[in-house]
Amino acid sequence: MSKTMKQLTAEFGVTRQAIMRKMDDNFRSKYVSKVHSNGASRLIISDDGYKLLKQHFLSSNKAVSNENVSYSNHVTHDSVTNTAMELLEKQLVEKDNQIEKLQQSLSEAHKLLSQQQQLNLSASRQNEKLLDTTTTNTHSQDDRPLQNDDTDVSEPAEGNYKGVENKKPKKGLFGWLRR
Repeated sequence: MSKTMKQLTAEFGVTRQAIMRKMDDNFRSKYVSKVHSNGASRLIISDDGYKLLKQHFLSSNKAVSNENVSYSNHVTHDSVTNTAMELLEKQLVEKDNQIEKLQQSLSEAHKLLSQQQQLNLSASRQNEKLLDTTTTNTHSQDDRPLQNDDTDVSEPAEGNYKGVENKKPKKGLFGWLRR
């Protein structure tokens, strides 16, 4: 009586992939056939193929029996956990050191900024004092107005004023309108 892959996996207690790994091309050509029904294809293993697979899987299952297996998951779990914890603690210490270095550099930057601000303040105060002293010195030297100031605009200079203005016609695009 031939069986399907689903029946074999249930009977042997293995996965479909495990059965497929045991079937090479020679085995497939002799013992496996493909049947299409209801739009799906199924692999059907003949009786001889079933016996070969049963012999293989049942003998391998007996070699690894669950009765004599000791479970050491707890010990393995603890050792993995301890190793992970040690690694995390090392990383935490390293991060603490990095944070401390960053805080020190930030503190130094604040000190430098404070010093720079104090220097700017003292320089601006000195500039103000210098400006105050120069403006008060110019007024205190001579309180009289200058008598011969050539920069006075109300009186024309000797060489600059002729008494008659010569207007030249402006040249340009619309110069003919001004005539």
